[in-house]
Amino acid sequence: MRSRVASLALLALAASCASAQDYPYKPVRLIVPYAAGGSSDIIARLYGQRLGETLGQTFVVDNRPGAGGMIGTDILAKCAPDGYSLILQDMPHTINPAVYGKLPYDPVRDFAPITLVARAPQWLFVNPAVPAKTVGELIALAKAQPAMLKIGSAGNGSGTHLMAELLMRGAGINLTHVPYKGAGPAVTATVAGEMNMVFTSMPAAVQFVQSGRLRPIGVTTAQRHPSHPEVPTFQESGVPNMVLTHWFGVLAPAGLAQPVLAKLHHEIVEASKSPLIIERYRALILEPATTTPAEFQALIESDLKRWSRVVKEAHIVAQ
Repeated sequence: MRSRVASLALLALAASCASAQDYPYKPVRLIVPYAAGGSSDIIARLYGQRLGETLGQTFVVDNRPGAGGMIGTDILAKCAPDGYSLILQDMPHTINPAVYGKLPYDPVRDFAPITLVARAPQWLFVNPAVPAKTVGELIALAKAQPAMLKIGSAGNGSGTHLMAELLMRGAGINLTHVPYKGAGPAVTATVAGEMNMVFTSMPAAVQFVQSGRLRPIGVTTAQRHPSHPEVPTFQESGVPNMVLTHWFGVLAPAGLAQPVLAKLHHEIVEASKSPLIIERYRALILEPATTTPAEFQALIESDLKRWSRVVKEAHIVAQ
C-alpha cells in the first residue's frame, strides 16, 4: 500500500512538472476588469505582448468592465485554476469589499496572487483659480471656508473618493465630495472650474498640467517624484496618512499549481525588465514594481483592513 501511495505521489509530481514545462500550450486570457484605454488596459497589453513573445503563445486581453471591476473579477474567480485565465487587477480589488459588503467572490480565498507589475503615484490637482499653491495653503483655505471647496472623484467609494476622505481626516478639513462616473469626467470638471480639486494619476491629467489648466500641489509617495520634483509630498505638508500608491498586479484563480505559478511569476518579473515596458512606464509616470506571491498576498490583506477602516469612518455606502 505504501509503495502504491508513493508511486501515485511521484506520478502526480511528474505530471505537475510536465504541465509547468509545457505551459502554455494554448492561448492565455488576461482579463482586464475595465474598459479599453485606461491604465490597466495599457499595462495588460504591454505584458500580454511581451509574455506572448517569451512564452510562444498568444495572451489575449479580455476587457470585462462594470461594477467597479467586480464583473471581471467574478469571472476570473469562477475560472479553472489552470493558468489559462489571469487578471490584471488593481487597488479597487481591496476597496470594493468595504464599500459593497458581500461580494460574489472572496478577495483573498478565491485568488492566487502572482506579482505586482506597477505602482502609480496619486496626485492632488487644483484648478488654477484656487488660491493655493501648496497643500498647506489649501488646508488653511479649507479651514477658513468649511465645506465650500469641492473635490471631484471617479465615483462614490472609488479610490479617488477614499483618498479625499483620507485627506479630510488627516488634515482636519471638510470638503464637499462630488462623485462622477469615472476619473475622466472628474478631471474635466476640475479643468472647467466646476470642481476645485481632484485626485488622479498623472497620465490622466498631464496634458492639462502642461497647458496650465491644472496645478499639482501634492503627491502620495514617500519622497518627491522625480517627474515633478517641485511638488511636495503630503507627508512634507503635514498629512502623514497619505503615503500610498495605486498598485497593479496579476492574479490567478485559487488552486493554481505551484509549478505553473512559479513559471508565471518568473516570466512576468523578467518581462518587467524589458526596455519597452520600462520606457512606456516612464512616459506614463508609472513605477515598475514586482513582488513575491507572498508579498502581494500581504499587501492585499493589509489594504483590505486599511480601506475597511476608512469606509467605516467615512460612512461610505454603495449607491
